Amino acid sequence: MSKLTAPNIGFGAIKNSRMGVTIHFEGNLNSPDSFQNVINIAKLFAITNGLSFSTFQEDNKILSRVKDEEDWEYNGATMGILINPDENCDPLNIEFDCDYYIQEYCKTQFADISVHILVIDLLRQLEPQFEFLTVFDEGEYWETSDFALLQNHFDNCFKAIEEAKQDDKNLEGPFRLADGRIVDLMQNNGD
Repeated sequence: MSKLTAPNIGFGAIKNSRMGVTIHFEGNLNSPDSFQNVINIAKLFAITNGLSFSTFQEDNKILSRVKDEEDWEYNGATMGILINPDENCDPLNIEFDCDYYIQEYCKTQFADISVHILVIDLLRQLEPQFEFLTVFDEGEYWETSDFALLQNHFDNCFKAIEEAKQDDKNLEGPFRLADGRIVDLMQNNGD
């Protein structure tokens, strides 16, 4: 049986090649009261759109984060809501630390383009609850609401994945990880 391992491609390489279509977001809530508003808005959104969801609260969790281009870890209490926009999409994890700060992402490229638009729609509904919410949308839909531009990013993503597979016959994918996240490509080393 072969062993699959992640190829040596860093986030910057993927971002620069526009291989993926992912929505990255981070921010701080206006106040502790805003947290319950976010949960209520997200629940209603999930129910209205027929999406499964679960709320959670954990006493001690480690979150991997990036600040000033440096990796760091948050270790402490978290709370939030996890929404499953589509079986071919990352889970949408709206998870806050004890300071009501969030830093998350949701890869949408393997789902229908409407799922990407749905996730952006929810973030727009949640934005008033934030002191600041920064969204980096690799599909540029957050900034432009341009469907054709978003479709172009999706098309380029699949083209780049297919080209990578043609260039390296050991690349396979996509794969879903145990945490629900999707990996575009992994290298089959034949081990």
